[in-house]
Amino acid sequence: MTTPMESTTGIPVVTPTTAEVVAGPWPNYSNCRHLPERDRWEVYAMAKASRGALEDRGVVMAEVYHDFIARITRELDI
Repeated sequence: MTTPMESTTGIPVVTPTTAEVVAGPWPNYSNCRHLPERDRWEVYAMAKASRGALEDRGVVMAEVYHDFIARITRELDI
């Protein structure tokens, strides 16, 4: 029987206590440019909330926050 944290594939298990977790790449939001401005602002808010939720769980993003904001505002054209 295996424990929940035991790897059955032979790949070492990485946990927040054993290594830094890096997530990326983040989704591209350019495909939302056709939406009305109000909807694009909603997508922007959801992207920020999603990133915040991941960071609250200890996920460290490869893209620094300032670059993330600059990218999504550019991709959403807001």
